[in-house]
Amino acid sequence: MILCITHSQDFYTIDRFFQHLSSRNIPYFRLNSDQLNHLQKISISEDSFEITDWDGNSIHSNDITGVWHRKGWQISVPEELDQEYEKIFRNEYAHLRYNLFTQLQHLPWINPYETEKKIDGNKMLQLKIAQQNHLMVPPTIFTNDEEKVKAFFEQYCSGKAIAKLHGVTRKTMSGENLISTMVIEQETLEDFSDIIYCPMIFQPYIDKEYELRIMYVDGEFFTGKINNSENADWRISHEDYFWTVYELPDEVKINLISMMKEMGLYTGAIDMIRGKDGKYYFLEVNPQGEWGMLQKELGFPIAERIADNLIKRINIHE
Repeated sequence: MILCITHSQDFYTIDRFFQHLSSRNIPYFRLNSDQLNHLQKISISEDSFEITDWDGNSIHSNDITGVWHRKGWQISVPEELDQEYEKIFRNEYAHLRYNLFTQLQHLPWINPYETEKKIDGNKMLQLKIAQQNHLMVPPTIFTNDEEKVKAFFEQYCSGKAIAKLHGVTRKTMSGENLISTMVIEQETLEDFSDIIYCPMIFQPYIDKEYELRIMYVDGEFFTGKINNSENADWRISHEDYFWTVYELPDEVKINLISMMKEMGLYTGAIDMIRGKDGKYYFLEVNPQGEWGMLQKELGFPIAERIADNLIKRINIHE
């Protein structure tokens, strides 16, 4: 039994994953992370747990042989709950979820839960590991200091920088409720005092030929090139962009494999830029990043590869 942790609005990627499991007669249970709340009956003892969803479907931890941590979402709060109890509700259900997940740490995961939290929650560590594995990384600063931003801009940015939040909430692949990467120019720096309330990551703006979304699955690469050379963030642009299949240079592949192994990740959506200077720049890896568009538009068997990799590791574990 494979436990698939996702959210209630997930579709296509999770459906393709389930279809592949069904074709191999492997049972699965879908656990929507945002509904791991009053909509489920959850009981955890010192060595096991049991969950029953609102449809009456149930699963016992002893039956689980592997876990795909597809996408975690914030736990939903019931509308009827008094506002004064909302913080307690969120905290206690978050603790419940953590206790539940960590009881399964001895099983094969994609990706290991604590490892994924560490890498996803530390973009500066990502850049450090990428650089140590011979990938090109833009100069970067993560700060709430207006003067440091101005000094960084003058030293590295040649009149143009980008700024982005460390943590971003993404609801759909179409960009709904997405906070985009922003372009910073000289005049923008004149009124930057509010950064004390919202630290941001700053990098030089890279003149690019195009952007790459690379889905990595344990040594395999499924890479899409998007024809965006102008906008800082193609996801919220109104331009008519399209994906094409792209073959990464062997040297870049070798360095990415080395990086992902050091990070301890089996899968991840990697963002890179091919600059007009001919160099490949690593931006970030999102362990739960979106790749449905690559499978849908380019025919990549990503869901199937993820499932097969997890099944292989389960068989070795047993």
